[in-house]
Amino acid sequence: MAKFIEPLQALGIRLDQDHQPIPQAQQSTLVRTFTEWKTLALLGAPILVAQLAQMANGVIDTIMAGNYSASDLAGVGIGSSLWSPLFLFFMGLLSALQPMISGHRGARQSEHIMPMTWQGIYVALGCAVLMIGLLFNVKPVLVLLQMDLQTASITEGYLRSFSLGVPALLLLVALRGLTDGLGHTRTFMAFSLLGTAVNLPLNYVLIYGKFGLPAMGGVGCGWATAISQWVSLLALLLYLNRSKLYAQFHLLRDWAKPSRTSIGRLLRLGVPIGFTIFVEASMFAVIALFLAPLGAVVVAGHQIVLNVVSLLFMVPLSLGMALTLRISFLVGAKAPDTARLLGRSAIVLALGIALVYAPLLFFSRDLLASLYTQDTAVRQVATQLLVFGAVFQIADVVQVTAISALRGYRDTRIPMFIMLLSFWAICLPLGYVLTFTPWLTDAPIGAPGFWIGLTAGLTTASILLTTRLLRFQAR
Repeated sequence: MAKFIEPLQALGIRLDQDHQPIPQAQQSTLVRTFTEWKTLALLGAPILVAQLAQMANGVIDTIMAGNYSASDLAGVGIGSSLWSPLFLFFMGLLSALQPMISGHRGARQSEHIMPMTWQGIYVALGCAVLMIGLLFNVKPVLVLLQMDLQTASITEGYLRSFSLGVPALLLLVALRGLTDGLGHTRTFMAFSLLGTAVNLPLNYVLIYGKFGLPAMGGVGCGWATAISQWVSLLALLLYLNRSKLYAQFHLLRDWAKPSRTSIGRLLRLGVPIGFTIFVEASMFAVIALFLAPLGAVVVAGHQIVLNVVSLLFMVPLSLGMALTLRISFLVGAKAPDTARLLGRSAIVLALGIALVYAPLLFFSRDLLASLYTQDTAVRQVATQLLVFGAVFQIADVVQVTAISALRGYRDTRIPMFIMLLSFWAICLPLGYVLTFTPWLTDAPIGAPGFWIGLTAGLTTASILLTTRLLRFQAR
């Protein structure tokens, strides 16, 4: 583990560096605004790297399983689509630890930090039991999907091997609540990179059968992911135990027994976050299913655009996660004026990012489509949809910024209902009507209908969430 940390330190990257300064009230509004934006960048950049490292694992699995066989690619792909929504829900639930710990740190209530961390560990273990139980009993779902026996067998084997790493995966999320909550976002970044670095060679060895091991195909992806998660967890635990800064937050010495009250507080804050993320993920899955009857060309073009906007979304998402940490810290530090200034100025910053993204997508849509495929028909669909994706960016960036700021204030229930309304009462119905019926247009407009629905739903969400943020801060 020390050999992994030393190169980072040689590059000047201190994993324990503090990026949660106390605001200086005597500074001008402009200076305070840019100071807070700098703090967001310092907190958010490592979060962005960690998010990209986690995305890279999925890309690595897809490419390497696809090179082994089409059946293994299908098995890993279907398996990933089954465990991802579950993980996103539990990840969202456990992400409530970050603003809670950050708030305690801002209030200088260090005595509450480790007891809260332990409640998160207990919740993570309970979630792991539920997730493993579901993944080990996935056969009825595979039967319902009417998969061929070979692909179903690969999917089942992949999920069973992957599930053995679920406890480590969720414990890493819980411990991220501690490290990110303390403002040390580089710590989780480093161990996310470690996991990716371990996953790549393990995939090669286990999928293709090297060094005398049998070739496992797609099932090997599950084993590689599970092992890499345990390596990351054990390395992180070792680091937390040996780091001088974390000596005051010692896991074993500061052990706390389960507290029904504290776990209840964590669940009340975290369940709405997890449900919101799950609703959003499931909506995109449902749209893909609805588009299937329009043919493989349309689905492929849609997936290209979805992949492009998902990659771009990592920046505002990471900014939003940093915003949650910073606002919760400021609230705990009894600096409501700076929290209010940051929340409102972050919306302006988000609009600035969106106004860069929108023309970038619009004017480079032909180039972006050609990077993904040389199929003329698919490129034509992707190019057309990227026009709608460019407009979609504005609403998407603003809504994630507003909802992240509200999470910093521990306001999660009403935003959950706003997102539910926007996705399931506006986006999907409007998208379906425009795509498949002539009710609002002279004729069905196909795949663009769902992107118009997405834009309308997220525009509604961005307006409602921003309005709630402004009114919440005014109170």
